[in-house]
Formats: sequence, C-alpha cells, structure tokens
Amino acid sequence: MTPRTPATDRAATRAIQAVAAWSRFIRRHAIVVLILAAVSAVLAGTYAVRNVAINTSTNDMLADDLPFQQQFEELDKAFPQDYRTVVVVVDGDTPEQASAAAQQLTERLAARPDVIRDVFYPQGDPFFRQHGLLFLQPDEVETLSTMLAGAQPLLAALAQDPSLRGLASVLTLALRHIDEIGSGGLPPEFAAALAGITGTIKAVEKAEGPVAPFSWRGALASDGSQFSGRRQLLLLEPVFDYASLQPADRAISLIRQLAAEMHMTPDQGVHVRLTGEPVMLEDELRSVEESIGYANLLTLAIVAVLLIVGLRSIRLVEAAIFSLFVGLASTACFAVAAVGELNLISVAFAVLFIGFGVDFGIHLCMRVKEYIDGGIGPGLAIDEATAGVSPGLTLTSLCASIGFLAFTPTAYKGLVELGIISSFGMLVALVTSLTLAPAWLAVRTPRPSPAGTQRAASQAAERFLLPRARPILWAALALGLAAAGTLPFVRFDDSPLNLRDQSTESVQTLLDLLKDRRFDPFRAAVLAKDSAEAEAIAGKLRKLPEVARVETAADLVPADQDARLAQIGDLALMMAPVIAPAEHKPAPDPAALRNALAELRGAAEAAAPRAPAAAELAAALADFKPTNQNLETLQRALLAGFPSMLAELTDSLNAGPVTLADVPPALLARRQTADGRVLVEVFPTADLRDEVARRRFAAAVQEVVPQASGEAVAVSEAGKAVIHSFFQAGTFTFVMISVLLLVVLRSVRDSLMVMAPLILAGLLTVAVTVLINVPFNFANVIVLPLLFGLGVSSGINMMVRSRQQGNRSLLITSTPRAVLFSALTTIGSFGSLAVSKHPGMASMGLLLTVALIFSTVCTLVILPSLRAVFLPPAAKPS
Repeated sequence: MTPRTPATDRAATRAIQAVAAWSRFIRRHAIVVLILAAVSAVLAGTYAVRNVAINTSTNDMLADDLPFQQQFEELDKAFPQDYRTVVVVVDGDTPEQASAAAQQLTERLAARPDVIRDVFYPQGDPFFRQHGLLFLQPDEVETLSTMLAGAQPLLAALAQDPSLRGLASVLTLALRHIDEIGSGGLPPEFAAALAGITGTIKAVEKAEGPVAPFSWRGALASDGSQFSGRRQLLLLEPVFDYASLQPADRAISLIRQLAAEMHMTPDQGVHVRLTGEPVMLEDELRSVEESIGYANLLTLAIVAVLLIVGLRSIRLVEAAIFSLFVGLASTACFAVAAVGELNLISVAFAVLFIGFGVDFGIHLCMRVKEYIDGGIGPGLAIDEATAGVSPGLTLTSLCASIGFLAFTPTAYKGLVELGIISSFGMLVALVTSLTLAPAWLAVRTPRPSPAGTQRAASQAAERFLLPRARPILWAALALGLAAAGTLPFVRFDDSPLNLRDQSTESVQTLLDLLKDRRFDPFRAAVLAKDSAEAEAIAGKLRKLPEVARVETAADLVPADQDARLAQIGDLALMMAPVIAPAEHKPAPDPAALRNALAELRGAAEAAAPRAPAAAELAAALADFKPTNQNLETLQRALLAGFPSMLAELTDSLNAGPVTLADVPPALLARRQTADGRVLVEVFPTADLRDEVARRRFAAAVQEVVPQASGEAVAVSEAGKAVIHSFFQAGTFTFVMISVLLLVVLRSVRDSLMVMAPLILAGLLTVAVTVLINVPFNFANVIVLPLLFGLGVSSGINMMVRSRQQGNRSLLITSTPRAVLFSALTTIGSFGSLAVSKHPGMASMGLLLTVALIFSTVCTLVILPSLRAVFLPPAAKPS
C-alpha cells in the first residue's frame, strides 16, 4: 500500500473544491455557456463536413519509412502496371463476341489519352497473335493439335466451300459415317458443335431481328479450355486526378460509359466488369462511407434508447446528448484539421466517441439523480455530483487516452491517427461532461423520482454476490486458465482482400479471376539493376520448391524455339488443306442450299437413334422454312465468323523465330525500364489466398533475395509490422495504466483489483476469436489495447466510488448502474459496427463488442467479489 500523506490529501481536496467551484460558476452562467457551446458545435461540424477525406488503402496505414514500403514504392514507380492498373474483364457468350468487344473498347479507350495513359490488350496484341503458340508448353501444343485434328476435315471442307452448302455437306458426310467417327455415337466435341448449329437454326426460324452468329472458336474449344477465348482482359493505366477523393473516377466512369454506348451488356451477349486496386479502392470508399454513415446513425439511436431507459428522466437525457453532440462536433473538427485524410480505421472515431464519450455524461447524470432523489437541493446536487465523479472520470480519461495513444510509437499509422483523434476526444468528452451537462441541468433541473425499486435491486444483487465471492473467484480463475489454453491457436489474417467488401463488383470480379491459376496477384517481385542480375536472381529462385515459375524480360523470347517451331510446323502441315485449300467452289444458289439442307436432314434422321444431338438437328431442320431470306440469314449466322477465325489460325501457324529485338517496345517496357532495370516476377506453387502458404512463400523468396517486394511480400511484411505494433501497444498500455493506477490509487491491492477483471476479459476475448474463427486483422487488432484503455474505466469508477463510500456498500449506489449503462452504450455503439457489410469494420465492431461485454461482466462480478474477499474486515461493506 502506498501511504497517503497530508500533502496528497490536501491536493486532492483542493482539486475537488476547484471542480465544485467550476460547477457553481457554470450554473450561474448556464445560458451563455450553452449558447456559446451550440454556436461552436455548428461551426466545428460545418468545417468537418466540408473538409473530410477518406483513404481506404491498407498500404497507406503503415509508416512510409518501413523498408518493405520503400521497396514496394520503388517497384510501383518503375512498373505501375500491376498496382495502379484497372483490369477490364470482358466476358462474351462466344469468343468472337468477347474479342470483338475487347478490341472495340481498346480502340475507343486508346483515343482518350487525357483519361487513359496506357491500354494493354494482351490477347489482341499482334505480337502474341502471331507468336503466341511459341509461348505454350509442349503439352499445351499437343492439346491444341488434338483439338484441331478432330476439326480438320470440317475446316478443310469449309475452306473450300465457305457456305451453308459446304457446312451441310460435311455434316451430312459425318453423320452417314457415325459408326466410324464415334464408335456408335458422336464424339462430345462434335455433339457440342452440332447442338450449337441446331440452336442457330432454331434462332433463325424464330427471329424477328438480328441473330447471334455461331461461334467457331467455341465449337473448337470447350468453355474451360484456355483456347476458348470467352474471356478477354484489358489492362489500363489511368490518368489519376489526385486532387479528387476518387483519383481514378474519370477513367472508371469513361470505361462504363463506353461499354454502355456500345451496348456491351449481358442481354447483348457481353459482360464488362472492372477490378484492380484503383477500382477496389473506390468501391471501398463508397462501402466505408455507407457503412460508417449507417453505423453513426444506428449508434445514436441505440445510445438515445439506452439513455432513456437508464436515466429515466428526459432532462438528464437532454443534458447527456447535448454534451455528446458538442463534443462530437469538436472532435470531428480536430480530426479533419489535425489528420486531414482519415483511413479505414480512424474513420470509426465517431462511433468510438459516441459510445465512450457518453459514458462520462451518464456517470454525472446518475450521480446528480442519486443526490436529488436523496433530498439534496438541485444546485448542491449538481455541484457535489460534478466534484464527486471528476476524480474517476479524469482517471478514466487518462487511461483511455493511454490506450488510444499506445500505437503512437509504432509503425501502424492507421491506428496512430485513430489514437490521436480519440485521445483528444476523451479530453473533449471530459470537459463537455463536466461543463455542459451541469449547465444544462441548471436550466432544466431533473425532478426527484420514487425511491425503493433501484435500491431493492441493488440489495438483491449484493445478497447474491457477496456470500458467493470465493466460488466466483475460483470459477473465474479456472475460466481464465482455460481461455489461456487457446493462445497458441490465435491467428492473424494479413490479407487486405479479406478486409474488402465482398459484395462489390470489383472484389467479386477479382475472386472470379483467382479461380484461374494463371492469374495470381499474390506474386513476389524483384527489381534487378540489369538483365544479368535479373537472370542470376531468377536462376536462384527457380530452385525453390515454393516457386512455380519465374519470369523476366528474357522470357518475352520463347525458350526451346527450335522444338516448338517444329511442333508448329507439323501442325501447319496437318492444317495445310485448311490454310491453303486445293480449290474454291463457287457460291451456291438458294436451290443448292435447300438440297444440301434436305440431305443433312435425312442423314440426321438416320443417325437420330444413336445420337440425341442428331435427333435435335433433324427436328430443327424439319421446322425450318427454307425461304431465300431465311437461307441467307442462316448462312450469315453460321459462317460470318469463320473467315476471321481462319485468318487468326493462319497467322498463328506462320510463327517464326523471335529475338528480344522483335518484342514491341510497349510490351518490353512492362518488364524492363528505359534505364535497363528489369522486373523479376516470381509465381508460387501454392494458393496464396491462404495466409500460411503466403508467408511461407514470401519468407522463402526473401531468404534468397532480401530486397524482394511484390504483393505477397508486402502483405506478409505488413502483417509482421502490425503484429509487432500490437505487442508494442499492448505492452505500453498495460504498463502505463498499471503505473497510473498505482500512482493515483496509491495501493497495489486496489490496482490489482481493477486490472484483474480486464486480464480475464482479455483472455476470454482471445479465446472467442479462436472458437468462432474470427482472426485478428489490420482493423480489429486494436481490440486488446483498447480493452485495457476503455475497459479499465468501469473498474476505476467502481474503485473510486468504493473509497468514497468507506465501509458502506458500493452496490447500492448509482455507480454500478452507471457502469452498466455506460458499458451498454459503448457495446451498442460497437455493435453497430459489427452489423456493417464492410468486413474490416464488422470484425472490429464484433470483437470490441465481445471484449467490452466480457470486461463489463467481469468488472461488475469479479471486482465486488475481490473486495469482499481481500478487503480488511473493517473496510468491508456493511
């Protein structure tokens, strides 16, 4: 026990007398104080609303001077195509529709250099159209050869006679020899093509407008094949407008506008979607703004309801809410002026202030009500209550500020900003509660209420708890030990993707792309000073079991070209009748077309018993009316895309040797800078959406190349920085609050009584994260430091009031009730975040809610039990 001295007692007495004098001054000038407060709140709130800005980037939530941040920034400046790129995903019902839409969009966007700095359409690039087969693996070329070999007779016949007659003739021949081509049935590929042709015939018969053309590429390749082409990707570098809150908005709006103008919609067979970091950040901004707006409104509603229920006096509610609004406006003004741009975490300062700031008002108002109900005059009741709650509220404010400022020495800039804002908010809440609430109550004095009910409930709680104090403490110890057993299973999820709103188009599109292992945003990257260093690094990295492949500028020149050119030569020889047909038949007249269709119908009917696709075709031809117009429409629908497909096939089979000099400069610039630096991209063998695999991959790459960067490394290093910041902040908070309690309470025993319930609440919160599988992340990692900073307030107020009561019972005072309703308002505030559709905010709200529920229950149950067991007999409540 730290001894009390006359000097310290006199200092405490003078401080309390000063607060009482301040309360009397405020009461005498109440109207002026309230008017000045209202005017200042309006001015502060207006400034905040007009100047607020939000940055949702998780990268910007960490200090810029961290080594991995600097490496990532250098990489981003040299090669912005990965991290400042808008990815346009064009999906088509057919490959022809997808590629045509992508090409049109590319041309329109390239014509707007004021908005789009660069457009890269890899699948439509002439270099890849001609030399693309050289970049395939040998087994992929074999797959293509098998696919084309099956289609070669059909394609050769159509190359000679690219008409409806030629198509019908070759299909007739195939169906007449069904036993030879399919062992009694049609091969799946042929059946699928036949189904597509049948569908086109039906569409022509029923059509009242244009008919979608038959897809020859789709007929040759299945949907899941990499050769199908139903998905095209455009990579755009926007011209960013950094004066705007949404720097890429002009580019995003232009893309959507052009897609709409060109009727690129799902009902027209084309679906255009956007993703990439700039798009996700803009979607994130809208999601955060919407979520925090709903959370603030819901918080105010919850707080208002709880105040009405807890205070049971409209005048007390008015006083608490007025001081709350003035404090919130002042804090918001400070946030905008001091921090400027709020981040994904600091944007929640308003919810924190509403939930915790109102606690001060609750304690004051309930103390005033207790004194008035006890027969004390209103003026004296206000002065005594203000003086009585000021020590506990001041200590509470200091402890909360310590919890908020705990991240200031760390590299976690996102929480540093929230800490600065919220610690200032705690000071504001203290001042407004001890100033504006007394002023309001001086004007609107609460009336006494009937006594008895609350005291009876308190006495019942006392009779239940105190005789069972020892069993309660043993049970709490057992529960704490069990919760501690879950510590080895605590996880930290460092994936920024899991913090994004999964309902936005940009995130859903990215998740769709991630199903294709060829698209992997979680790769590592190294910036080599020249090609020699790049190849040396690549050689080392290719030996790692965690690495699937490594690509440099040199990989733009295909390897093993002689072997691949030989494979392509064999393929070209097989397709020679298609590329260079021996003859070209003259265009048929309508009569020839009718005859060809009639023969096809007969062949289909004959094959129908053994091939359902042939039966469908025969039925469609039976219903088809071969008028001249229908024949012309059907021929155009079935064969319009054939010449372009044939031309692309011809180009790809004319591939020749490639050197680095043949690579287009625009393509080379995506791997090599003008000063010779080379990008080394490292792709993983595992799926890096799993955080364990991601960390293993990043560690393996960094062990070989310590200066490695890229998304996988940056995400893993950011997670390490946050975890380190968490331990720094947690240790700082625990030590500083413990020291502060020892200094102020001047008792080791009393300080331990305040801290013990919080330690148990912290262990239980950690256990819940394991049990419900909600890992810690960039947003909710603030929970445990805040638990000590905010949760300690209940214990402090209980302990201070306990000392003021002497040997009288604590539970029959208004303080436990004030603690309960203060906690409920804070829990309700954080609960509003928990129902947010934004995953980061929801996880933060959920864990803060859980933590404060535990801290409240533990304080109200464990602290009185500790007092009952460990206080000396003379000091125990009677």
